[in-house]
Amino acid sequence: MRDLSCALDVTASTIHRRVKLGDIQKHSSAIKPSLTEEHKRARLRFCLSMLESSSLPHNPIFSEMYNIIHIDEKWFNMTKKNEKYYLLPDEEDPERNCSSKNFIGKVMFLAAIARPRFDAQRNEVFSGKIGIFPFVTLEPAKRSSKNRAAGTLETKPMTSVTREIIKQFMLKQVLPNTMEIWPREDIGRLIFIQQDNARTHISCDDEDFCRAASQNGFDIRLMCQPANSPDLNILDLGFFRAIQSLQHKKAPKSVDELVNAVVKSFEEYSVVLSNRIFLSLQLCMIEIMKARGSNKYSIPHMKKEMLERQGKLPRRMKCDPTLVQDVLDYLM
Repeated sequence: MRDLSCALDVTASTIHRRVKLGDIQKHSSAIKPSLTEEHKRARLRFCLSMLESSSLPHNPIFSEMYNIIHIDEKWFNMTKKNEKYYLLPDEEDPERNCSSKNFIGKVMFLAAIARPRFDAQRNEVFSGKIGIFPFVTLEPAKRSSKNRAAGTLETKPMTSVTREIIKQFMLKQVLPNTMEIWPREDIGRLIFIQQDNARTHISCDDEDFCRAASQNGFDIRLMCQPANSPDLNILDLGFFRAIQSLQHKKAPKSVDELVNAVVKSFEEYSVVLSNRIFLSLQLCMIEIMKARGSNKYSIPHMKKEMLERQGKLPRRMKCDPTLVQDVLDYLM
């Protein structure tokens, strides 16, 4: 505000008053991936592919997305450099320290989540939580210390995650968990695992994956979201931030505590809120189509909580037929 008052040559109190009146709006700007024309077209084609083909062209509506599993990786830090606390007048300040603020302990996790399902009475029948898996190893301690004897197994975070490691996690963690908890009535129907285009991810036609994904009557396939499009994956769209905020409340002090905190936060996260992120994803796709594939847009508020209380929250979003036709003409 002081910078703005200097630039406009008015007092800071005037700026503050104008902000309260709504004449000046506060806006935070986040850096987004740069997009080429081909990236924008790929994003538009992806959004169109999520529409029910039977609803085109007169009543376009998004699919329910029950058969898509979103996966991605994320680093979870032990703590944040700066943290806010609310204390009583006679309460001591929390003591937080580490060897270096530039080397705060962290662990990378691979998360996999599908859309939750509910019955007619809004009772959960499938959580959609395939799992969250830490990239850690167990190594014996080389020396004795006051905390443990030499040879005791310690949890160590992997500092480098390669394509082969990702592949092993997909084959030994993601696929078995999916086959174990997936709704029995859907076995045999096509299931997609959506990933981004990171170089460490396995290719969609990997022979080992295809062989493992077709066992036990399942038909699971890999698909890639458009390049530079984290907003088209619900983990980046909101899920990771939500469980990270839960994890920070647990204040872990070791790698084991961090792993347990993240896994517990993943399990505790409400499936109702998870379902809302999928609706936000569909709103996001509508705005992408309005912006002709660019990321210069904002997702409108649809008051999901109020609609849910009234029993009016839709399972999927409808799209304007004119908008869809405009996008199709643009892509021609």
